[in-house]
Amino acid sequence: MMELQIEIPADTVKTEVDKAYVNLGKKAHVKGFRPGKAPRSVLSQLYGPQVQNDVANVIVNSTLPQVLTDKNVTPISQPDVEAGKIDPKAAFSYKARFEVSPEIEEVKYEGFELSRPASEVTDSMVDEQIERLRQGLATLKAPEPARPAQAGDIVVIDFTLSVDGKEVKDGGGQGVQLELGSKQILPELDLGLTGKSVGDKVEVTSEFPERHPREDFRGKKGTFAITVGEIKEKVLPNLDDEFAKDVGQFQTLVELRADVHTRLQKAAKDQVDTAIAEQIVEKLNENNPVEVPPSLVQQQCKLMETQILQQARRAGQPITQEQWAALHGTIHADAEKKVRAGLLMAHIARKLEIKVTDEDIENGLKELAEETGKNVAKVRAEYREKSKRDILIGMILEDKILDLLEAKSKIVDAPALPEGTSEAKESEEKTENA
Repeated sequence: MMELQIEIPADTVKTEVDKAYVNLGKKAHVKGFRPGKAPRSVLSQLYGPQVQNDVANVIVNSTLPQVLTDKNVTPISQPDVEAGKIDPKAAFSYKARFEVSPEIEEVKYEGFELSRPASEVTDSMVDEQIERLRQGLATLKAPEPARPAQAGDIVVIDFTLSVDGKEVKDGGGQGVQLELGSKQILPELDLGLTGKSVGDKVEVTSEFPERHPREDFRGKKGTFAITVGEIKEKVLPNLDDEFAKDVGQFQTLVELRADVHTRLQKAAKDQVDTAIAEQIVEKLNENNPVEVPPSLVQQQCKLMETQILQQARRAGQPITQEQWAALHGTIHADAEKKVRAGLLMAHIARKLEIKVTDEDIENGLKELAEETGKNVAKVRAEYREKSKRDILIGMILEDKILDLLEAKSKIVDAPALPEGTSEAKESEEKTENA
């Protein structure tokens, strides 16, 4: 926190006060006087406190920017001004308090020891992605001959829900489709419906988790009274050239597999780059424990909270107050690390005179166009707006600094995880969803 004590000469104060009363006299309507003819003594009696406040604001707003420029100071928070009293015969003084970026003399950024995750794209990963595409083009039909429901079937049900023995009015549904074996429904429902036939009635009891979105369900037992209306099995398309044509602009299955492999490779590379960047941020923080301005941390917290809320909405998983309380400490700690790393990287950029060129910006626009599927000209037009362009420049500069720090680090390749392990599956899912 920095504090400046600023004093304005009496003659400047007198000039501003005189100007304020002249302007006020032109606009004020005072009983007993024609417009513009009320004497200053009367105006002072009626509007004195207002004039003093207005003059103080005018003086602060007109002088503080120049003072900051003269002292080569850049606030990173809105200045908190404590103004003195306005007296046209005396000097006027005020204090301005604000946060500034910490003075960083040296940054340790060379010789970090980093681990590069394995990023091999296997045939099984391509097969899984192809199978997802195949599932997306599946058609549904009733099994012939009719049979009980099994894993992979779509079961259409009507149901009511009772919690603690009382029926929940808005808790039921009709014509609801559930996919057995998908791990997207309650395990008890999956188990209770497997083996049932059309027309069967079944009761399934399940205990709701403590973090259920509905507060009145948490930790309670619910009973589903279900009638099986339909059973449909998936009919998958053959894995051939016709399937590839249905998926997209491919002529053969070989072309489709090659495209899937390329996209998975890019996703795997992005995942590795993210992991390396996260490690660099950690190392920067560990080796350079500088104080960070609270206002910047608060701004970063709000940004991260907004992103988490948006992701939760897209996933259809609202965040409870208890979850927010548990997340708060983690978000604040991560925000502080991001802010500190940003300040440190800005220092590195100034020290090494790292610049963002017009060519860098053009390449960045082309990458954005490729990622969003938009025309380059359209993206270029969108990013003429200063705020968007500044964000793009900041991202490009950060990438250039991260590349520099990565080049100056010692990187060890992590061993590939054996296929089939939970860690390997988690890594594959991240790659496929990237």
